[in-house]
Amino acid sequence: ADVLAYAVDKEKPQAIIDLATLTGACVVALGSQASGLFGNDQALIERVKRAAEASGERVWQLPLWKEYSEQIRSDVADMKNSGGRAAGAITAAAFLKNFVGTTPWVHLDIAGTAYTAEDGTKVKTYTPKGATGVGVRLLIKLLKDWAATSS
Repeated sequence: ADVLAYAVDKEKPQAIIDLATLTGACVVALGSQASGLFGNDQALIERVKRAAEASGERVWQLPLWKEYSEQIRSDVADMKNSGGRAAGAITAAAFLKNFVGTTPWVHLDIAGTAYTAEDGTKVKTYTPKGATGVGVRLLIKLLKDWAATSS
């Protein structure tokens, strides 16, 4: 959250895409076959989805409806960083959303896809045992496509 707030305040980016092994809740929801996709800008979300499809890195969009933000409300602080067990991956992303303002933002929860499955099952045939490098192919594709449409 600190990095998101800093980037928005100091760097004034066109968009922010962050990747993190944020919650085990995303592993429960999606397993090791897809990264959770959250965001505040549907156009950016669609760009990420297209890049994911083209790069062979699966993502699955989960909602950030206002009801989820209510789960992180607090009586004693600005907000809580955890909304409890229910919808854990979503409430974690809802927490992050508070730090990006109106900047187009996408969060990829890569907790389930960042490493080979615990039973040793490879997520993709080209991933080694251990860290998978998930997100690299997607981001390269996204940035190449973005650059091509910007010039």
